[in-house]
Amino acid sequence: MSTTAEPTPAVPGAGTGVWLHGVVAATTAAPAGTTGVAGTPVRTVGAAGLAAVVSDVPLAEYGEEALRRNLEDLAWLERAARAHHAVVDALTRAGAVVPARLATVHRDDERVAGVLVERYAELAGTLARLAGREEWGVKGYVIPGATPPAGRPVGGGGAGAVYLRRRRAQLTAREEGQRIAADAAAAVHAALAGHAVTARRHAPQDRRLSGAPTAMVLNGAYLVDRDRLDGFAALVRELADRHPEIRLEPTGPWPPYSFVAEPSAEPTWA
Repeated sequence: MSTTAEPTPAVPGAGTGVWLHGVVAATTAAPAGTTGVAGTPVRTVGAAGLAAVVSDVPLAEYGEEALRRNLEDLAWLERAARAHHAVVDALTRAGAVVPARLATVHRDDERVAGVLVERYAELAGTLARLAGREEWGVKGYVIPGATPPAGRPVGGGGAGAVYLRRRRAQLTAREEGQRIAADAAAAVHAALAGHAVTARRHAPQDRRLSGAPTAMVLNGAYLVDRDRLDGFAALVRELADRHPEIRLEPTGPWPPYSFVAEPSAEPTWA
């Protein structure tokens, strides 16, 4: 969930704000015992038949200027992201949720309720679309050697010529292997998308982020009806056998981050 609001300066160190975790149906209760990014209990703010799940945060750390500064601190950002995700993840177990983007902070409950009223049609429609469905991810990685190896270099010439031919053959084989893996990834994504309600293909992650020893060629997200999850899992296994050029790794279920409004890179203070 993404919100748009006019920036409002906060007095450093004064009072508290309200961090928005997500929006759920009014009948969904906040998960008991769950705390938000500042360690305060999560609670709900209701309006227009919807409920915003929020937690209180001190403005000294989560006010507009403080947020912009803290979001440049990777350690702080990781802690906040983990705490925010933990709340959203707990909400998904109770029903459909529209996750808020990270660092969406409001001045008070009245402002939160106003967002629910102003964006009722969009939020209610998204909740209806997500009900009874889960987001699953499938990543695909190149398997070295799964493609036919390059033939032995032929032809005469000295050692330099032999080296150049060998090097050219290696590069050709690598390019061919990458092409074959990319084609396999496209075929896998198309098949999985056909089984899902909707799908998105994200940019592959860099190896430093994925932690995998080989290149990622597929980073897909799929919104799947819960009563079709067994069939989806079976299809992943079938596709893995059909495409030995890539290793498939299913992940999930996840909160439906991939299937709500595209978030902005900027924090929101309202």
